[in-house]
Amino acid sequence: MDDFPIVMFCIVMDAFSCLIDTSAPGRSFEGLMLNGKQYSYRLYVDDLLVFGKANVSNSTSLNSIIKTIASLGMDLSEASILIKDNSTSVLPLPDAFLEFLEENGLDSSIYVGLDTIPRYIRLKPGYEWHLTEIETELDCKLEAVDWLPGFFFIPSHIQIAGTKAYQSGKIYGMDAASGAAVMTLNVTCGDHVLDLCAAPGAKLCMLADLLGSSGTITGVDVARHRLAACRTMLQKYELGDQCRLFVADGTTFSLVPTRSHTDVKMCPTDGKDVEDTFREWTSKRTWTDRKNAAKRKMVISAHTPLEPSEPDLIFYGRDSGVVGMQRSKVFHIVDAIESSSSGYDKVLVDAECTHDGSIKHIQKFEYWGWSTFQRRVLDANRMQNLTCLQLALLTNGFRLLKVGGSLVYSTCSLTVAQNEAVVEQFLSRNPSADEINHFC
Repeated sequence: MDDFPIVMFCIVMDAFSCLIDTSAPGRSFEGLMLNGKQYSYRLYVDDLLVFGKANVSNSTSLNSIIKTIASLGMDLSEASILIKDNSTSVLPLPDAFLEFLEENGLDSSIYVGLDTIPRYIRLKPGYEWHLTEIETELDCKLEAVDWLPGFFFIPSHIQIAGTKAYQSGKIYGMDAASGAAVMTLNVTCGDHVLDLCAAPGAKLCMLADLLGSSGTITGVDVARHRLAACRTMLQKYELGDQCRLFVADGTTFSLVPTRSHTDVKMCPTDGKDVEDTFREWTSKRTWTDRKNAAKRKMVISAHTPLEPSEPDLIFYGRDSGVVGMQRSKVFHIVDAIESSSSGYDKVLVDAECTHDGSIKHIQKFEYWGWSTFQRRVLDANRMQNLTCLQLALLTNGFRLLKVGGSLVYSTCSLTVAQNEAVVEQFLSRNPSADEINHFC
């Protein structure tokens, strides 16, 4: 047992000694010798208190020993194990995930001390003078993240959802890693930005803050209910004026920022009889809108049964370039040549992944069930499909990037297979792409 503290091992062995019938010949337990001292006292498992180095390896080894004791007949129904090391906590990880970490060269000890991991929040620009008021309401100090402007960390147990600061849109929760990806994109006023995996919306809000009063943001996600959450966030924080949101497959999405097009080609799902002009967005559709939408679905069914479905525009702001435009121009499909000149200035591909780098996400499976984690994350076919999806998202994001633009690819996985390996494979297939080693 690597790094297993001697004192922990002695106490476990003492608990195990309770099973030894000392009256039987040759089965007496005389304890362990350590530095000239003999450790021979007995402890029962239900009184077992373990002091030692708190890490996943030790926790797994200890539980394995206790299970062995149970298999020999000891009742562990009331047993409890406390691993104490400066009040840190250990996430009980299943063997399959520990094997996943080992196969990918990741140290399982990163899942130790969960209670010490802070929670990150972002303060909406312009509300800096409310800082003291927010600290009073949260009953904690907001510590600034030096390397990430506008971000603060608070103790992990602090809940923000019920606070006035959150409900009024002054703060929102956002992982520092997600904020770093957005900052690295280096968004400037006037940029046309594409967030190819936009849900649940914190990144979109930050992008909108950085964009200022000019330019546009296009958010894409394949999950309608998650993209609807993006819409809610944009409206709550009053950041939606320059945004448009499409429910679409990020690997095939082919719409560029709304500009004047030459030689406009009709989207396969459009027909002249259903072409219309976009009015200012409202959550309530008119009878005419519903009728036209039904006609478009009929066109899809009758003429393009094998084509990918048309992106569904579920929100657009007044300054997103959609209002007043004909449908044929908003849904104008571009090829690689045209996207190189009329594509996006900045593209963010924060791709779907195993989330092994998001400890808070992994922690949720304690409640959802580790069998769900095994099926949704660690399944071999799922892993193979996942890396293919990541490469496809990166490739399509780059295809929609204009010449001279910048793309950031990120995941919340720590594995080389989902990060460096995906990027290396992409670069080998796209010689026109340059890798920039840069951090905000």
